[in-house]
Amino acid sequence: MSPLPLKEKLQALQCHFTWNFEIRDKVDAAHILQTLALRTAHTHYQNQATLLAMQAYLCHLQGQYEDALQSLREAEEILLRDHPENFPRQVLVIYGNYAWIYYHLAHYDLVELYLDKVRKICSSLKSRSPYAAQIPEIHAQKGWSLLAAGFRNGREATECFQMALREDKANGEFLAGLAIAAFASWTHSPNSVFWNEAREKLGAIIHEQQQNYEAKVYLARILKRADRQQAEALIEDVVQNSLDPEVLRNAAKFFQPEFPQQAIAILQRAILLNPTYHLLHYDLGVCYKKQLEEAKSGRREEILAAATEAFKKAVQKDPTSVFAKLALAEMYGENTPHYQEEIYLNLMSKMPSLSKRCQQAVYLHWGNFLFYKQKSLWEAAKAYKAGFAIPDNYRERQQLKKRLEEVAEEFQQSSQTTDAEAIHEFIEQNKSP
Repeated sequence: MSPLPLKEKLQALQCHFTWNFEIRDKVDAAHILQTLALRTAHTHYQNQATLLAMQAYLCHLQGQYEDALQSLREAEEILLRDHPENFPRQVLVIYGNYAWIYYHLAHYDLVELYLDKVRKICSSLKSRSPYAAQIPEIHAQKGWSLLAAGFRNGREATECFQMALREDKANGEFLAGLAIAAFASWTHSPNSVFWNEAREKLGAIIHEQQQNYEAKVYLARILKRADRQQAEALIEDVVQNSLDPEVLRNAAKFFQPEFPQQAIAILQRAILLNPTYHLLHYDLGVCYKKQLEEAKSGRREEILAAATEAFKKAVQKDPTSVFAKLALAEMYGENTPHYQEEIYLNLMSKMPSLSKRCQQAVYLHWGNFLFYKQKSLWEAAKAYKAGFAIPDNYRERQQLKKRLEEVAEEFQQSSQTTDAEAIHEFIEQNKSP
């Protein structure tokens, strides 16, 4: 059967293949897959089936079709167990994902099978569209998926949960989703409106859902400055009771800037729960690095060794992690700068395969090495320019701009006015992403 007549039907479905997620690249997809695997393995979420359906979509992006189908089978089983009374309403997204995956595998008879399943459910719901239904379950599933794809989607996820709640005002899962979406919005636009909204909604959720440790961590972060005592009490509750390594990792972040030793203790507990999760080791290294900045000479070598070991493990657990390699390079730079240079050169050779953010980060670190260690202004400026010329506006791009301005200042002080002006012109020409 020709695939062409199916395409229009497939595009009418409500599922991960039609929701247009901003999955930036394969690195982004791999990271989301890793956190989804943790969440589904360590905590029974009300939205677990949605996360598995999202997992199936990400496996498709990686070309892992058998894994994708297995995730959908698990999602179906969870829905049958947890939602037997409204299984047809809950399963529409999963059936949509099945149809798209079989389409990519050219199994057109199975595509038709799942399209027919969707059509029958939509017909029973008296939907205007044969392949879509405007029901709260689907709005909420889209909301959870947007949050799983990244907290940058907080506002869009908020709209999804608001639509879901219009028809089911007291639904605990939808209310929890709305609270987390409010927190996500605040993290990307930290203003008083979002702060108040997130505080109020998260407070209401943890009152009703005592074991929602994810919500407790987020509320603690909201209250960190306004009510430190309550925030610390929430974190203590999470640390004592949560068995989710990602939730514990977020709890550790609460203490990381001011009290790295407390963060280290939490991360070590999380590592016992899941020793293979590279970000736990990476964050542990970040804590030791923070201690290193304030360490007295007697303990420096001991802390440096601990930081180096943590970043080494992060790289071993995820050899594709550019940020773990850059952090490890910095630690090597303390005593063995030739190892530091070797890591940078290795990453530079792989530049075309890296994500845009990773490229910016590599140019930033390589430029810093040339600027501060090698005292090579021209070469440093070249690296910083290459990174700043990548238009994606990540945090690293702002740091690259700052470094270019520092190089220009050095040129200015050396009476190389033309070179300083050329850098300022370059920044001006490339400043709009």
